[in-house]
Amino acid sequence: MSQTDDDDIPQLSFETFVALQEFYKEQNAKELSVQSDDTIIDEDWQLSQFWYDEATKNALVKIATARVKPNGRIALISCPTLYNKLKDTNEVKVFEYDKRFLKVCGDDFIQYDYKSPLDVPRDMANSFDLVIADPPFLSDECLTKTAVTVRFLSKRDVVLCTGATMSDLAHRLLGLEKSAFKPSHHNNLANDFCCYSNFDVDDLIR
Repeated sequence: MSQTDDDDIPQLSFETFVALQEFYKEQNAKELSVQSDDTIIDEDWQLSQFWYDEATKNALVKIATARVKPNGRIALISCPTLYNKLKDTNEVKVFEYDKRFLKVCGDDFIQYDYKSPLDVPRDMANSFDLVIADPPFLSDECLTKTAVTVRFLSKRDVVLCTGATMSDLAHRLLGLEKSAFKPSHHNNLANDFCCYSNFDVDDLIR
């Protein structure tokens, strides 16, 4: 046969070619958005990571946006999965041990280890309108040291998500009261989990 291999390749019309290019462009955009979404970062149970479910993330974001004016400052301590839902309306800094979140948060990521509670930028003292904290471990030591960071960063509102067993200590260290709202997770935790704050969060999410 005299046909070349190229003769066997189907030829696309100009309109089909343009439509295909648009399709690939949309797919690439979707892939980028997924790659920047914290949900693709799997929980590392060695780090005691348990991600919030969607309802909990939405409730905490509703609380945050109700209390903090647009462009206000929010600190997230050991709860990085809230970042994507808050970063478009507020200045958000993520204080997190897991360096995988550097790819998600960029310059908003601050390496944080609760064992060194004041090893954070000094110019951030009392500069955040809202601090949301979720200490990784249910222990007096972890909450006590995290509370040092919370007090250093906060100038007003504090929300703490941790176990019910931490209720008395949360009140003693930060003056927080337990709310009716109970955070929940993609993977259900055996421990009773609660939300504490120094303002009424329940009215904000009804």
